[in-house]
Amino acid sequence: MQAFELASAMARVLLVDDELTMVQMMTELLRREEHEVFPFTNGQSASAALITHCPDLVITDLYFDKTRAQGLEIVRKARALDPPAVVIVITGFGSIETAVEAMKNGAFDYLEKPFKLDELRLCVQRALSYKAAVTETAYLRKQLKKKYQFSQIIGSAPKMQAVFKLIERVADTDSTILLLGESGTGKELVARALHFNSRRQFAPFVPVNCSALPENLLESELFGHRRGAFTGAINDKRGLFQEADGGTIFLDEVGSMPPLLQSRLLRVLQEHEVRRVGDNTAVSVNVRVVAAANESLEKKIKEGTFREDLYYRLNVIPIELPGLRERRDDIPLLVSHFLKDKAHARSKTPLSVTRQAMELLCAYDWPGNVRELENAIERAATLCEGEMIRSADLPPSLIAAVKRTNPTLETDEPATLPALPDSALYPLHRPETPRSALGDGAQEFTSEPVLPLKTFLRDQERVHLAHVLEQCGGDKEKAALLLGVSLATLYRKLSGSDE
Repeated sequence: MQAFELASAMARVLLVDDELTMVQMMTELLRREEHEVFPFTNGQSASAALITHCPDLVITDLYFDKTRAQGLEIVRKARALDPPAVVIVITGFGSIETAVEAMKNGAFDYLEKPFKLDELRLCVQRALSYKAAVTETAYLRKQLKKKYQFSQIIGSAPKMQAVFKLIERVADTDSTILLLGESGTGKELVARALHFNSRRQFAPFVPVNCSALPENLLESELFGHRRGAFTGAINDKRGLFQEADGGTIFLDEVGSMPPLLQSRLLRVLQEHEVRRVGDNTAVSVNVRVVAAANESLEKKIKEGTFREDLYYRLNVIPIELPGLRERRDDIPLLVSHFLKDKAHARSKTPLSVTRQAMELLCAYDWPGNVRELENAIERAATLCEGEMIRSADLPPSLIAAVKRTNPTLETDEPATLPALPDSALYPLHRPETPRSALGDGAQEFTSEPVLPLKTFLRDQERVHLAHVLEQCGGDKEKAALLLGVSLATLYRKLSGSDE
């Protein structure tokens, strides 16, 4: 919802003034505007009512009985509410000192008696628009933080668990981070998670792709320029380091940065200051740097294309993100996540994936990593018929690549995962046979056929799997979490290929 829409909605307004006619006049105006009004002529009663009424807006006289103590107390209490109310102060003793003191205590605006009704109406509209904008900003920040929680980074493989533990430990520090990993492994997602889980979360997160711009433009983008510094510099420009002040700057593909800019970046890391192009004065910046590289920086140092001293400045805390082929057990989890995400965006029920299609996905090496998997799932979800993604819905290049290394892998699959066999209904707890009346030493026989132990354990496991799946409403991802196994292992056990 946009801020102006929130501002136009009915608001809860607490109104207090010791002049009865003033209270009646403002109450009538605000109720015509369809606001819910709580009028008071006594400061103490109004102050007590703040907690019970939880107003969006407070309009208060500053002076009661010629003293402003009660008015300022109402301002402070209104601003201390959760969420805080926005406050308009009214005074008949208008002066700069009075307005400044009210503002210092958190008032949004003030009106001097006598005032026109249109002035009051406009002041109320501005105050509620401000309140709506603050509320919307807080909501969006909360959603951003929720989106970039560590729990939103999918992965149960040991290598990913090690990454999670490390980023949780370093998120709220100011240390420079170097993210290492192939393209598509989620380096920017980790960088955003580091930012939104740190004390810098309310300041900007500024991503920069160092390979996307030529050297002269990248220099201007990073450090800014003065007017007339070069052809086309018609205005002063703040650089991205200044824009990220107080927050985080993410330098993606830092290994492609030209040598001149490497030396300037080194100075920023050492001195915590930037100098705009064409400027002789340095400006201090408080920025956390998170850099990322998808190629070996040590190799670039040997080739002479990357500064060794800059490498050590960036490599304070290195975090290496594994390629998807190194954590294949995470593929079913990621597939489930992407299908739910696409279904939520389209307000549809998530699709399912056949066993053979999942086997193809798990067997592929994914040179483009998680990004390539997401694109493949989006393609399959778009092209599939019905509610089941089959092998034929996957990219032909993927199927061909897997067939070259696994020529026996099936691609002609049934419409659903195979049902559990009847033997899976073997009871978990069998009734005990009464002991023989012949005595403790007598040998007891039964005509009931005895299952081999391996078959018995397998059937018991399938009954337990079916029971847990039923408890989870068929949600295999949730069932796998409850059982303490990966989703891939659960699929193998359900299909009978884990025997």
